[in-house]
Amino acid sequence: MAVKSPPTVAPVFDDGSTVQIPTLRILQADGTLISGAQTPELAKELAHKIYRDMVYTRILDERMVGAQRQGRLSFYLTCTGEEASVAGTVAAFKQDDMIMGQYREQVALRFRGFSTEQFMNQLFSNAKDLGKGRQMPVHYGSRDLHFMTIRSPLATQIPQAAGYAYGQKLAGNNACTLCYFGDGAASEGDFHAGLNMAAVLKSPVVFVARNNGYAISTPSSEQYAGNGIAARGLGYGIKTIRVDGNDILAVYAAAVAARNIAVNEQRPVLIETMSYRLGAHSTSDDPSGYRSAEEEDEWRQKDPISRMKNWLINQKWWDESRDEDLQSNYRKEILAELKLAEKRPKPPLLDLITDVYKDTPAHLLEQFESLEKHVAKYPDSYKAHGENS
Repeated sequence: MAVKSPPTVAPVFDDGSTVQIPTLRILQADGTLISGAQTPELAKELAHKIYRDMVYTRILDERMVGAQRQGRLSFYLTCTGEEASVAGTVAAFKQDDMIMGQYREQVALRFRGFSTEQFMNQLFSNAKDLGKGRQMPVHYGSRDLHFMTIRSPLATQIPQAAGYAYGQKLAGNNACTLCYFGDGAASEGDFHAGLNMAAVLKSPVVFVARNNGYAISTPSSEQYAGNGIAARGLGYGIKTIRVDGNDILAVYAAAVAARNIAVNEQRPVLIETMSYRLGAHSTSDDPSGYRSAEEEDEWRQKDPISRMKNWLINQKWWDESRDEDLQSNYRKEILAELKLAEKRPKPPLLDLITDVYKDTPAHLLEQFESLEKHVAKYPDSYKAHGENS
């Protein structure tokens, strides 16, 4: 397709600064609508589910960070502060749409039906873990919930999402793929390859870039000089929108429209949600070394959970008493399942070499035999694997 461009008789350079990308906002921090804004069609029952799942995820994150600090868990990553960016998007998609996430999409799994027991089994890598203990904590996956297993390397899910969505297009199953990533991942080469692939193939995929301002400790000002991540979508010919990521109504409205475009027009969409990571990058990170307490306090005033709670109360759909009961019940449930999961045995050692090959290769069998001899020689160091190892 030929590039459409008017002729010019003089050398004129454009750095893109003249392109204005507005940010969709509907809710103010106090839960009231911005003047002139309209509430998207959101049923009371769905609004309650979204809010409950956001609260659940916040409490899950708080409890598991505490468990890591107590030495009960090796590692953890929170979604704190970015819950609306995930909850508002996943709620607009169908149960059989594929989700490819990074590692702050706990609320998407919760929305799809992932239980507290399943969260804990994965985090503690026990014998009931769906991934059989092969992944780091927070690297969830569920075939039943159409949630592709999370992987650590940044941005690998982006070209995979473009390809998977293209497969959905060829199958004609009226489904699409929802792909999450952060601003740090958008600085990887896979981001550009994936978006270009999706644009050229017209894959029905919705990319959600959670722009929280930092790639671990690197601020966005040191990652790129352009107009955020949304401008890149325009550069690839992808329909793009920028949204206030802490505004649940704005995110949901954008996501509903994005899925309609992806499925009905069979083409990719990019949503950039402007938010903030209220917690550390991970339990291995100390954000006080690269951002100020004043900056964090400013964003706490924009907390997405508080904003939605205020809106629900204004709608007469919620009250403080129900909120207190909800939080109390979630804390009890999470702590109870944590205690059960950490006592469960680890997966049997044989799981290390299964599920890849139909017939286990000889070299892996030799390695496993060597491992068994090593474990037998030092039994006290490997008690966690139990008798069935």
